[in-house]
Amino acid sequence: MSEVSGAVSVSVLGAGAFGTALACALSDRVVTLWARDPDAAETMRATRENTRRLPGVTLRDTVIVTSELGDALAPVMLLAMPMQTLAQFVSERREMLRGRALIACCKGVDLQTGRGPARVLADALPEATVGVLTGPSFAADIGRGLPTALTLACADEAAGEALQAALSAPALRLYRTADVAGAELGGALKNVIAIAAGVCIGAGLGDSARAAIMTRGYAEMLRFAAARGARAVTLAGLSGLGDLVLTCTSEKSRNYRFGLALGAGAEFDAGTTVEGVATARALARAAVDEGIDMPVTAMIAAVIDGRLTIDQAREALLSRPLKEE
Repeated sequence: MSEVSGAVSVSVLGAGAFGTALACALSDRVVTLWARDPDAAETMRATRENTRRLPGVTLRDTVIVTSELGDALAPVMLLAMPMQTLAQFVSERREMLRGRALIACCKGVDLQTGRGPARVLADALPEATVGVLTGPSFAADIGRGLPTALTLACADEAAGEALQAALSAPALRLYRTADVAGAELGGALKNVIAIAAGVCIGAGLGDSARAAIMTRGYAEMLRFAAARGARAVTLAGLSGLGDLVLTCTSEKSRNYRFGLALGAGAEFDAGTTVEGVATARALARAAVDEGIDMPVTAMIAAVIDGRLTIDQAREALLSRPLKEE
């Protein structure tokens, strides 16, 4: 990948809000946006807007929208699709994706296998250059061209440098790391804590409780990531602490909004992808299996599954033995 230049052809697979926003951010060059739904692709071509997922953001003429995957093949491909669909997508399209740089833009853990997005890609295509694009970002901000900084993680440092140059854009600043595990775990773990933060506010527990949950949740993130060989400094960066702060404090976050609804006992849009739900279940199970202390994650998984009420979860956390921070 060291031969990649800033003018390299790029495509985005997945025309949800984030995929559309990435295509807009990269539209200082020709970029292809692939939509699974032919009707959605046709509407976007006609209106130059993703009215369902990213309303109010105009697609420039340099964004080519297609529903034919063969028309979206490029040297660098950003996979902006839900974590729980990633494994099936790449396993069914190995031959088409072979020989390309594949950058996962989803956050979470595969519920069936416990793998992160980079491992899912590497297992399906061992010879591929694999990376993860993650960090504090909302699709609406990126799509509108507001300044955003993200982490690009790639174990191959030369490839990472080339991809950093190729994917940087006027309002999109990328920081590079070779700690793929740390970057993807930060992006996955913070979603669980964002749900917990939303529960605090939705249940009327207050801002002080939210701050405590964020802080103790961050400690859980560090413990789990360290057990998986990640570096603490990565979790202190954009892909960990930065993303945690953003998603625990803004109603633009789907995970936070889900937590608000959960805490208030209100309905939540069943059609909205909330990556933190599957991640909480997978990580709570992994924490027990590996002997990692993750009480906030365990409580959120139990509340989501109806095994504990909000009051029971609160009492369980507050009655834990006193200890040094």
